[in-house]
Amino acid sequence: MRLDKLLANMGYGSRKEVKQLLKKGAVRVNGETVKDPACKVEPTTEEVTIFGERVVYREFIYLMMNKPQGVISATEDLRDRTVIDLLDAEYKHFQPFPVGRLDKDTEGFLLLTNDGKLAHELLSPKKEVPKMYYAHIEGKVGEEDIRKFAEGVSLDDGYFTKPGELKVLKSEELRSEIELTITEGKFHQVKRMFEAVGKRVIYLKRMSMGPLILDDQLKLGSYRELTEEEIALLQK
Repeated sequence: MRLDKLLANMGYGSRKEVKQLLKKGAVRVNGETVKDPACKVEPTTEEVTIFGERVVYREFIYLMMNKPQGVISATEDLRDRTVIDLLDAEYKHFQPFPVGRLDKDTEGFLLLTNDGKLAHELLSPKKEVPKMYYAHIEGKVGEEDIRKFAEGVSLDDGYFTKPGELKVLKSEELRSEIELTITEGKFHQVKRMFEAVGKRVIYLKRMSMGPLILDDQLKLGSYRELTEEEIALLQK
């Protein structure tokens, strides 16, 4: 990898700013001062330092976010704030993206990464990665709804969903609380599944994706890096 590209990717400035650091003699490779931005380095085996501080090379980042309402699951948008806007600069320069999407008014678990291969695996319909949601539903959710969801329901466009596991936590005439696990990610799917049985979602939060569960210490709008153990679970 070119030295200037490595340093830019690791957040030490733009290519132009990195070249200025090189000209100043601030960069060393294996103890030797290097001023050539095109110098080839192997970041996993060679030691690169700036002003004596070692450059720690990272190719991928993995972040768990508790997405708040009002923020969209995109990398950029001309009107609304995106989940990328919530990140500090030290993560933005890795150019992460959300794995899948949560609706603007939906809260909860969102994975952000720059690992395209992993994202593809998690989103592939063939993998049937489970996603669990907690929701408030207008109306009384009962056994008949559980049965219908277990069989799959027909959405407004005629698509017949795969089976979903519906668990009723609280059921009253005016409002119910439920958990729903599905293995698909169709547009507005949870809301449309309940519409298919004559009910309306009034609050929705994703609690988990695959083997990962939303960290209950994460406040809305905050995020953290995945642990090594969590990354290993995703990569299984």
